[in-house]
Amino acid sequence: MRLMRTPTILTPLTVRGLTARNRLWLPPMCMYSVEAEDGVVTDWHVLHYATRAMGGFGTVIVEAASVTPNGRISPFDLGLWNDEQIPGHRRLVEAIHAAGSLAGIQLGHGGRKAGTPPRRPDVAGGARTDTIKGWDLVAPSAIAYPGHAEPRAMSPEEIRETTDAYVAAAARAVAAGYDLVELHGAHGYLIHEFLSPLSNTRTDAYGGSPEGRRRLALETTTAVREAVGDSTALGMRLSATDWAEGGLTGSDTAELAPLLVAAGIDVLHISSGGNAPAQVPVGPGYQVPFAAQVKAAVAGTTTPGGGEPVVVAVGLITEAAQAEQALVTDQADAIAVGRPALRDPYLPVRWSHDLGVNDWEAAGLPVQYWRGAWR
Repeated sequence: MRLMRTPTILTPLTVRGLTARNRLWLPPMCMYSVEAEDGVVTDWHVLHYATRAMGGFGTVIVEAASVTPNGRISPFDLGLWNDEQIPGHRRLVEAIHAAGSLAGIQLGHGGRKAGTPPRRPDVAGGARTDTIKGWDLVAPSAIAYPGHAEPRAMSPEEIRETTDAYVAAAARAVAAGYDLVELHGAHGYLIHEFLSPLSNTRTDAYGGSPEGRRRLALETTTAVREAVGDSTALGMRLSATDWAEGGLTGSDTAELAPLLVAAGIDVLHISSGGNAPAQVPVGPGYQVPFAAQVKAAVAGTTTPGGGEPVVVAVGLITEAAQAEQALVTDQADAIAVGRPALRDPYLPVRWSHDLGVNDWEAAGLPVQYWRGAWR
């Protein structure tokens, strides 16, 4: 595909006064690489994320950092539950900024899916999903995710303490210099568990109705928005559908989206699944229609920061033309590219070439590498 104009994926995108050089995002992907099990950023993380920033991504979102020790998806996850973890994150932010990208961090709590061994292929080629013995699992209700241990249903006090933990972690993220804080409300982890009727059968104020199930997400958004201040962008990643009967649907998420914007969300990052072992109809761009549905739902709304909310599409977007089409047809404002970026950290540069752009400065390629670029 060759374009006579500047591709939309290469145009700047501004959120809360912060301008990314393009509309390609590196989404958060857990690396399970904290061998010391203390949640602290390592040299490996700095190299990994700085390389993707150097490769031309406009925004780099660091993998989920847990807000509590028992909220880690695995013992090898990053964390922001104590102040000792801030310096490592600051070093990571500085490396991402030095390479020209905005730096984001995802904050999460694994809920009933916490405490698993690292998802690295074993000798048989599989990946384990069971729960580490003795791990303290908490969730909206005492309903186990298949293959995991049964969690404890959280008390109202524990729910409030978890919101406080998100607030404290967000403040640490700001202290580390992150431009964007993303709350993890997807893939079957704690906030998603509260949103979904598959995992939330509570009858108190945090369940029993769509309004009750949304309460944790909205209360946490409001509290974190206040904590991070006006100059930090705030996002939430959502699973638009559970792909399962009786679970969340795209319509449910479209109804939630404007409420999140009103509570302080600037960025809605739309994924799907993860809360049930459902058969997902996976295909090229299979989640883009959900991003489009959310984008339509928030059209005409304004964030508390005064701008329009940004909607990010993700999911098997593997070609430059595919990403460009999603943007020019107004299905999304930005495109997140995950697995292909693991294979090719310079994917934005290659996609620029695929769309007929040989302006390597515009593509984000460091000047030191121009002589190795396509001619």
